[in-house]
Amino acid sequence: GSGAAARGLDVASYRERVRAMFYHAYEHYLESAFPYDELRPLTCDGQDTWGSFSLTLIDALDTLLILGNVSEFQRVVSVLQEGVDFDIDVNASVFETNIRVVGGLLSAHLLSRKAGLEVEAGWPCSGPLLRMAEEAARKLLPAFQTPTGMPYGTVNLLHGVNPGETPVTCTAGIGTFIVEFATLSHLTGDPVFEDVARKALKALWKNRSDIGLVGNHIDVITAKWVAQDAGIGAGVDSYFEYLVKGAILLQDKELMSMFLEYNKAIKNYTKFDDWYLWVQMYKGTVSMPVFQSLEAYWPGLQSLIGDVDNAMRTFLNYYTVWKQFGGLPEFYNIPQGYTVDKREGYPLRPELIESAMYLYRATRDPTLLELGRDAVESIEKISKVDCGFATIKDLRDHRLDNRMESFFLAETIKYLYLLFDPDNFIHNDGSDFDVVVTPYGECVLNAGGYIFNTEAHPIDPAALHCCRKRREEQWEVEDLMREFYSRKKTKKLTLKRAPDHGEGENAKDSQDASSEKAGEKRKSKKSSHSLLSCPSQSFNSKLAVLGQVFLDNT
Repeated sequence: GSGAAARGLDVASYRERVRAMFYHAYEHYLESAFPYDELRPLTCDGQDTWGSFSLTLIDALDTLLILGNVSEFQRVVSVLQEGVDFDIDVNASVFETNIRVVGGLLSAHLLSRKAGLEVEAGWPCSGPLLRMAEEAARKLLPAFQTPTGMPYGTVNLLHGVNPGETPVTCTAGIGTFIVEFATLSHLTGDPVFEDVARKALKALWKNRSDIGLVGNHIDVITAKWVAQDAGIGAGVDSYFEYLVKGAILLQDKELMSMFLEYNKAIKNYTKFDDWYLWVQMYKGTVSMPVFQSLEAYWPGLQSLIGDVDNAMRTFLNYYTVWKQFGGLPEFYNIPQGYTVDKREGYPLRPELIESAMYLYRATRDPTLLELGRDAVESIEKISKVDCGFATIKDLRDHRLDNRMESFFLAETIKYLYLLFDPDNFIHNDGSDFDVVVTPYGECVLNAGGYIFNTEAHPIDPAALHCCRKRREEQWEVEDLMREFYSRKKTKKLTLKRAPDHGEGENAKDSQDASSEKAGEKRKSKKSSHSLLSCPSQSFNSKLAVLGQVFLDNT
């Protein structure tokens, strides 16, 4: 269609079509496949795929609320509380269980008050969905007990890591935990989750090549790279995504600087004409000139760091591939301009639509709505069947596969709906918010700025600041404040918000190295006097206490 036609594109009618697509798939899942993980749309039955926990239901839960369906959200929450058990003898992907199950439960937990559920007195620091998320995450912890801190890829939910389990894990399977695990640690007060996620991220960083690239698969025992292809697609993708999203969620400069270093190396070695190729991680020579559909998340990620122009250019390249096939083939040979043998399928993936949603928020460019329109038309035309929507096995002849992945309802439909729904609560710009009283004081929630995990489960960053489990720190701050104000000095102290790392460790903000060293000593000396009484430090440097920065304005 012409640009002019799209400018008159009826956003509301596409939004309703997306809603209808959701229910066509969701109702058939409930009717024919529940309690199995996934719907098999060609035979109208179900199958367990990633475990045995009604995965599609967990994955689709927050989409229900984004579509405004509070009653079904509430019903599903009670069904899950009754029916889901993680004490099962099942070998599960550590990565998939984290992003789909832990992520889906955390997101639903944080949205449950908005969905009109009666929440516990301690919410958001407690609640049934949070306990389920924590239980699922605990089942994954044994995978992280390796010499390097990089996790195995598979864990048995009952017995831990199987004897003889392969030690080879893909990069994304190591670096895609910080969003969910840090959220869990902040809400529950148990630091173990965030600690293992950070240790794994750092191990990948430490093992990057001399030219700054990481490969595709690594041995988590020996830290030797088994697959040395470097790129932004399959096997690596969400590691980069989580450095950025973790940095935003936790206001963590270190994670962001890691990403920006990688970003330089990726531009230097893999980027050609706004395409990204695969290169050998040590030499930087091109190993595969292909574009993978999974890489289509990259423009959205670039938009998150403010690099909108580059993001749009790459997005438009990917959109030309979509227009050529009516979907994104799993692999596309860039020089030949065609699909790669055995990789002609399109399993209704969300990545290009996800990027369109981010870029539309940033630019309001109507081309992005045109992609949304094309996606609706093409998914309805090619993959819709009586019992739901089926994976497209081959984009050339439109053969289908008997599978509907849970990400279709978790991500593809959600991002499409959000692209066409500019007023959705998810797009809140901060003008609207809720104040919740917790045992740790008042806290602000639902003010927007949601961070989507890599399965499109939105996490409210404000929630990470609601659950101070360390009351003694709270009192120390109050004593400190009292001391300040009782001095009645003529000096004016101003109070500013700063990134909050939850543990009052952010004393690094803009100090020089020497005062940073002093800060480290202060932390390590477990003496009886208060952590925060630091007589040696004058207040002309910034001191951050639990995220509050005191500035001496003189």
